[in-house]
Amino acid sequence: MKLLLDTCTFLWALSGEPRLPTRVAALVQDPDNEVFLSAASGWEIAIKYAAGKLRLPEDPAIFVPAKRAEHGFAALAVDEESALHIAKLPPLHGDPFDRLLVSQAIVHGMTILTPDPIITRYPARTMW
Repeated sequence: MKLLLDTCTFLWALSGEPRLPTRVAALVQDPDNEVFLSAASGWEIAIKYAAGKLRLPEDPAIFVPAKRAEHGFAALAVDEESALHIAKLPPLHGDPFDRLLVSQAIVHGMTILTPDPIITRYPARTMW
């Protein structure tokens, strides 16, 4: 299965956050699944870090790629097709990062691992 991590799912998987369901953690760790982290999540993390809203043990330019590689998550670039697909989405979510993740999941046939109930209202596969 091709899985796309929501930004919070990525951070929770790294920290052992109790809000991450055991079932989701098992999906992330299953070697039969391809797990992706979008560049959009890296962008979101960098913005929140710079604004002082997210604490990390090191600069996100080091932290994100190191942790992504350490956990075997593949990088997913923001491609033109996914970016343009956003125009086809209903205006359910105001967060541009989440809208991009939804578009990427649809375009690339992925399932988003997210606790966000608004994302589940889009025509993308989700699990939690």
